[in-house]
Amino acid sequence: MTNQVKIFDTTLRDGEQALSASLSAKDKLQIALALERLGVDIIEAGFPVSSPGDFASVQMIARQIKNATVCGLARAVKADIDACGQALKVAEQFRIHTFIATSAIHVDAKLRKSQDEVVDMAVAAVKHARRYTDDVEFSCEDAGRTHIDYLCRMVEAAITAGAGTINIPDTVGYTTPTEFGGIITQLFNRVPNIDQAIISVHCHNDLGLAVANSLAAVEAGARQVESTINGIGERAGNCALEEIAMILQTRESMLGLTTNIKSNEISRTSKLVSQLCSMPVQANKAIVGANAFSHSSGIHQDGVLKAQNTYEIMTPESVGINKNNLNLTSRSGRHVIRHRLQELGYSESDYDLEAVYADFLQLADTKGTVYDYDLEALLFFDKQKHESAFYKLSYLQATSGHEIIPSATVRLQVGDTLVTRSATGNGPVNAAYEAIMDILGHQDIEIVDFTLDSKGEGADALAQVSVIAQYNNRRFHGRGLATDIVEAGVNALIYVLNNTYVADQIDQHRQQHDTVAGIK
Repeated sequence: MTNQVKIFDTTLRDGEQALSASLSAKDKLQIALALERLGVDIIEAGFPVSSPGDFASVQMIARQIKNATVCGLARAVKADIDACGQALKVAEQFRIHTFIATSAIHVDAKLRKSQDEVVDMAVAAVKHARRYTDDVEFSCEDAGRTHIDYLCRMVEAAITAGAGTINIPDTVGYTTPTEFGGIITQLFNRVPNIDQAIISVHCHNDLGLAVANSLAAVEAGARQVESTINGIGERAGNCALEEIAMILQTRESMLGLTTNIKSNEISRTSKLVSQLCSMPVQANKAIVGANAFSHSSGIHQDGVLKAQNTYEIMTPESVGINKNNLNLTSRSGRHVIRHRLQELGYSESDYDLEAVYADFLQLADTKGTVYDYDLEALLFFDKQKHESAFYKLSYLQATSGHEIIPSATVRLQVGDTLVTRSATGNGPVNAAYEAIMDILGHQDIEIVDFTLDSKGEGADALAQVSVIAQYNNRRFHGRGLATDIVEAGVNALIYVLNNTYVADQIDQHRQQHDTVAGIK
């Protein structure tokens, strides 16, 4: 048995479906490229049959990714598998991941079929997927609550049909480590053709045991772990990639197992997913939390100063956290910015130096001193800018104070036209939003969530605003960054508007295509 554990990432599928608003195709590609840089073996890019948008994003990722296998999810249904095959065929290497429920409660209450019928559906699905690729994965949904006799039967049948990877999910996070490890052991002992497939596990965190269960399965012989960045996913989330990867790295001498994960990319990838998904990482989160390498106790501080490994079982640098902050000012040149970004782990292909430098100078003039975390924030938001934005902020002035009615004047570039409006509100941000809605002719856009966070430290920290807006029965994320809260809020709304504009253009194009094709 190999000592390498494959890391299968489902941030873009299981993780994304748990978000309050869908990621844009650009966001998904950015995460996929980060996962590839991290060393993930298989990237589950989405569920192609679920929507035209998901199909397009999976296809875009399949074209771009070169060093990882791109995977699409499909129910044990021909149409789902065909959608995966069509979306993924542009990839250099791809996998179709098909699944069906196997627990009695799912088979009886959800599928309403006999066990024999479910086995037949699974076999047919695997065989159909093999028409597109030799790399087929089959999952027994709710395997943790499936009777072991039936689970063994299903696994044997799927392998015989041509599945090269068999996934055993603890779909509802019900099992304990001893129990789940025992299931994997029984499969190895009882399924005669088990040596013809890689056994994978996909654990949920409903009881806080996703990582522990995944580790128990690996110790029992599983050689693929399905996980997500920061542990995001349905309900309480999935096995956290950064945690299982660092367990295997830190305890390699005991476990004798390795992965292809480049651990110094972990912190960077965690930050990216947290930003794009608008899901803050809790401070005490293992590996990537703000307090993961902090020491408050005097005894601990004294020990770390004398010997770092007295209280740190891994170094911050091993997961890509640079403890040294280099302060930059408006007198710093492009060379220093490029050098600092290189030290932080970014290559020149990751950003537009001129655009980042222009934003840096503007920020430096406002703050005086710019820190590493400021620079990373600027880099992140540079990637989020629309290359040909239909809406652009040209001018903003907001007024508020004690016994003063908050008001704002906003000038937007709408296409080739400049439009200015003023409005009042119950605060300066609300006033600015009212002015923008007036410019738009009060389109049916509803702000359902507004989150303010600081990027950095101190009173002059950058303000980051995340907005979720409802438009045409869909939810859109928007993000804005500025030293001024009102400006950050306006930038976030403008980001939403540009996304809704693109969505409208896609819908119009599809309607025109359907009309030409004679589709009613």
